[in-house]
Amino acid sequence: MMYSCTPLSSHTRSVQVPSERAMEANTSSKTGEVPSLLANVEVSHLDGFDTTTPMQSPRPVLHPDTGRPARMRPPERVAPRSEAVIPAFDSPFNPPGQRSGHLVSISLPSSPTGFGEPLLAPGGDLHERKQAMSNAAQEPAQNVRFAQPHRVMFRSQPNPGGVPTHGVRRMGSRGGRTMNRDKRYDSFKTFSGKLERQITHLAGGGLPVSTPEEEEFAQGQGEAVSGDNVDRFFAALEGPELDKLKSSEELALPADKKWPFLLRFPISAFGMCLGVSSQAILYKTIATAAPTEFLHVNPKVNLVLWFISVGLMSIITAAYAFKIVFFFEAVRREYYHPIRVNFFFAPWIACLFLAMGVPPSVATQLPTWLWYALMSPFLCLELKIYGQWMSGGQRRLSKVANPSNHLSVVGNFVGALMGASMGLKEGPIFFFGVGVAHYTVLFVTLYQRLPTNATLPKDLHPVFFLFVAAPSVASMAWAKIVDEFGVGAKLAYFIAMFLYASLAVRINFFRGFRFSLSWWAYTFPMTGAAIASIRYATVVDNAFTKALCVGLSLLATLAVTGLLATTMVHALVFHDLFPNDIAIAITDRKMKPIMELQESGKDDDSRSGSSSKDVEAGVTAAVAPEV
Repeated sequence: MMYSCTPLSSHTRSVQVPSERAMEANTSSKTGEVPSLLANVEVSHLDGFDTTTPMQSPRPVLHPDTGRPARMRPPERVAPRSEAVIPAFDSPFNPPGQRSGHLVSISLPSSPTGFGEPLLAPGGDLHERKQAMSNAAQEPAQNVRFAQPHRVMFRSQPNPGGVPTHGVRRMGSRGGRTMNRDKRYDSFKTFSGKLERQITHLAGGGLPVSTPEEEEFAQGQGEAVSGDNVDRFFAALEGPELDKLKSSEELALPADKKWPFLLRFPISAFGMCLGVSSQAILYKTIATAAPTEFLHVNPKVNLVLWFISVGLMSIITAAYAFKIVFFFEAVRREYYHPIRVNFFFAPWIACLFLAMGVPPSVATQLPTWLWYALMSPFLCLELKIYGQWMSGGQRRLSKVANPSNHLSVVGNFVGALMGASMGLKEGPIFFFGVGVAHYTVLFVTLYQRLPTNATLPKDLHPVFFLFVAAPSVASMAWAKIVDEFGVGAKLAYFIAMFLYASLAVRINFFRGFRFSLSWWAYTFPMTGAAIASIRYATVVDNAFTKALCVGLSLLATLAVTGLLATTMVHALVFHDLFPNDIAIAITDRKMKPIMELQESGKDDDSRSGSSSKDVEAGVTAAVAPEV
């Protein structure tokens, strides 16, 4: 007997022993005879052989003793299950960090071809088994029946352990929701995310985690600009309002994502309160003044506008109060911004407008303590801002002068007007004098256009309408202080009208600017000019002054209406009313300008070109003597 060794792999070998059937086949092949098992098989008349037609029911196997159909052993419906084992996450066959699919267990037949052994007669006797095998050999091949599994069963397996998805952690054992927290905004939060984590923990959830990309972004970005380094605002931002990032700068927050709403809610949103509340004062004046009695304006218009103003003021104040609580760092950076700092006067100016525009049906006399309460924030802000203008430091007026600085000056005249209307004397005169002094300095500085005025717009912008606000309100304030619209009041009024006309004739130059909420702050100067014209018409009553009152009032109303429509379109259609506030997210680190990169690349090319030329010259010099 011969044994043949067949190599299976480089490490193992298996020895195969020929069976009796194989030896018989080898003997038959040598003698040329057909094996007995194959000689008795007839395949030409087999139904279903190598065809797609269904096979006929085979005849039952008869019991050798009784001659009756034998009871067949029922086939196993489910074959033994075989599983494919997938390497674990830590296996060297699987790259780290790569997630494998779920394991699926499939029940497979016991034989490779899908067929089992022929069904034999039941019983454990060896003689009966041999008799059944001989009967099966004598019967036609179509009587041989093979067992096939009825169905394939799929069993799901538990997911193998491994590293969970980045940035997600299950909250609690009760199957709660998943939560992730972006740490890139922590530097702007008041509590640096601690309060948020405490609330989440008290609610029964797990601690939120951040993705590695967020941590890498937070570590790679530079620190936000400090309050003392005002030059960084001028170097990193551009535009009349310093709200556009230069191409050579980077942000402390992701520029490709929308930031939280409170971070995108600017202090300039109080400009809407200025525009609407000033309209309430305008229509209160139109309804009660003698020069505009012929218009027959219902006092209810003032009542409706005043309630709208109160509601709008309440909403914006609540939103910004939440920003102070949760994102105080963002508020602090707005305060250090050379343009945004002036809008911190806007909430208090709007409160003064609401007090002056209160309808007679709501209140006829306001308490004097209200004036002191509203003017105290003005005094604190002015001591800080005006002190910086005079100190000669980085925030001196010759460097940070901008038309938006009028917001820090006009509050003095509005407070003086309200105090004089309430019967006060010393306080209104004090604020009126402070306002006149600083308005004169600001007016001259802006007219000079010094080279240090980095924030002064080169072209006309709606911010220039703030030039009209201070002299218009100052004329009414002085008239109220001296109880007559005399020479001083007329002088301020005429200055306001001249500035208004100089801007109106160049209205085409105001096109092409991107809309922003700060435009609302530029509408109340137009309303102030209209109210001052009505006061002037009470002294100089003629057709021209009446036409001027109506014309300026109509322009102010149309400006507010058009701006309201534009605001609604940006809020409801474009959804960009509150874009990412770029002005508060600049960093101390500056990216390398693209021009420097290009120049360095050119220098490298020139060096490589010169070195290649030197090599070629050396080779030529070495080869020349040989030639």
